[in-house]
Amino acid sequence: MTDGRHRPALLFWLGLGLLLLLATGCQEEADAADESFMPGGNPVRGAELIEAYGCPACHTIPGIDGADALVGPPLTAWAERVYIAGAIANTPENLLRWLQNPQEIEPGTAMPDLGVTEQGARDIGAYLYTLTRDDKRSQDEP
Repeated sequence: MTDGRHRPALLFWLGLGLLLLLATGCQEEADAADESFMPGGNPVRGAELIEAYGCPACHTIPGIDGADALVGPPLTAWAERVYIAGAIANTPENLLRWLQNPQEIEPGTAMPDLGVTEQGARDIGAYLYTLTRDDKRSQDEP
């Protein structure tokens, strides 16, 4: 038990400890958010490339005109997905690999090798990582 003389010091150290604990939790949330970010990617260019590579022919993709196909899985809420193709963790590095060489990762998959460049994959990934459950974009909008 402490006497009244030590109470300010005790409160200071408890407050500092609480502040450090909160800062650590915020950093963990920031690190988790960084995992769903494609370094060096441009989401606007990614949307253009999604159309150029013909992705709407197979996928439903929010915000992309005419992307309402059901051949491949819908790419809605991509940023919150745990796996890519049900096989590998949804990380920027794995998405780059998948977009460039899906047949190498999962031989026989319906996803064709489209010749996507690394920069193209970064841009497409940057767009996909903008898609969340809260996304209000819809291909039905004018």
